[in-house]
Amino acid sequence: MSFTELSLAVLLLLLTPGPSNSLMLVAGAERGWARALRLIPAELAGYLLCVLPLALAGAAVLDGQDGLRSLVTLAAGIWVAALAARLWRLPAIGAAGPAVDARALFVTTALNPKALIFGLVLLPSPDRLAANLALFAGLVVLVAALWAAFGALLRQGSGQPRAMFVLRRLASVWLAAISVVLIARGVGA
Repeated sequence: MSFTELSLAVLLLLLTPGPSNSLMLVAGAERGWARALRLIPAELAGYLLCVLPLALAGAAVLDGQDGLRSLVTLAAGIWVAALAARLWRLPAIGAAGPAVDARALFVTTALNPKALIFGLVLLPSPDRLAANLALFAGLVVLVAALWAAFGALLRQGSGQPRAMFVLRRLASVWLAAISVVLIARGVGA
């Protein structure tokens, strides 16, 4: 895969709505863009925690270990379901502080199924792993900033606690749908 093809594949996968992107969207809506950017190191660290070991040795470790892959997928589904429930139960903005914190974003990203694709399929390369990881890290920062900006635009567009409450509910429903798919894959595999 050429560097351009890799860049496009990583960018498209990172842009796909998922648990981490949903949390960055909500963070941007709750905190504004500048304050949401402070969460990006947590997202990057979560990805690297999973991606780096997989890119270095994951294929050899997970080869033939379908049970382990299923367990990771199931754990990710359960975590995302817990996040969905947490977002659903929160009161209006301001009453309980922000719904998204660095810990939630870190754990969510570390369990993000996309990390398996990055670490096992897209990034491993014996001759350019460092360059692939640098590209990946830069694109993670860019995409997280874009999702936070989108959330901040939603905040400016409405700015009303009711609209933020609805956004949290929509994010909760989306995360619940993702969790159902992950749990089904984890149990069915």
